[in-house]
Amino acid sequence: MKRLRSVILCIVSALAVMAADGVKPLRPVTAAYTLEAGSSHLSDTYLTPLKYSGQSFALGYERMQAMAFSPERWVMQLSGRLGLDRALNPARNATMWDLGLELRWGMMHRWDISGVDGLRLYGGGATVLEAGALYLSRNGNNPVSARASWTVGLTGAAVYNFRISRLPVCLRYQPMLPVTGAFFSPDYGELYYEIYLGNHSGLAHAAWFGNYFRLDNLLTADLRLGSTNLRLGYRADVMSTKVNNIVTRRVTHSFVIGVSGEWLSLPRSGRISDNAKIISALYR
Repeated sequence: MKRLRSVILCIVSALAVMAADGVKPLRPVTAAYTLEAGSSHLSDTYLTPLKYSGQSFALGYERMQAMAFSPERWVMQLSGRLGLDRALNPARNATMWDLGLELRWGMMHRWDISGVDGLRLYGGGATVLEAGALYLSRNGNNPVSARASWTVGLTGAAVYNFRISRLPVCLRYQPMLPVTGAFFSPDYGELYYEIYLGNHSGLAHAAWFGNYFRLDNLLTADLRLGSTNLRLGYRADVMSTKVNNIVTRRVTHSFVIGVSGEWLSLPRSGRISDNAKIISALYR
């Protein structure tokens, strides 16, 4: 009889473990809304040979979530950024404006580093769509230089979760480096009116390190104050293109401030299993 009870208890325990393992993990969305402000350095030989320097501003949104197929190992990242730069020439008597919109989607594998509690490394790829324009009012016939690009590149991150006294902090450094893709550029001196009339040849160019270089560095610290976190950070974004004897460079250094947090979608039943595991894309 005792043996039968032992067998029954073992079977019940095994079924309970299997049931717990069958519960889908909860994958909260980590979202952040940020404001960036800093310095900008612009040059575009299609408009002028001079370099312009001034201020840079941007609004950003970021969404991260563990993937459904392997939540403990794969993370999705979606972000958007709307930027506006205002720069002056060396004589301080002419103004150049730069307006740009960027959308980015990527997927990264993550590794827990044994021996360093709270440290994770991420690595993967990302694709970026970007569109924008430079405007220089003193160029009467050609005041605008448009840009558009689609690139695929490498990205990764080092994330460290730790505490300052009782305050949880999430520190992250993430670079982004395009590898290939395509971007738009007219010929040197070609008017956009000529493109409008039908001169569409030679406008699209294959992107590689020789004619399209960009390195976007982002450093953030999330101070986890409660349900809403304070995000502080720094962004250094360097972009350079050279094609058709046109050289374009944009360098910005920005301070980042914003709010972040985690949101969890409840199942239709409105019930969450006590055995469900919560897997965050960024925090621990």
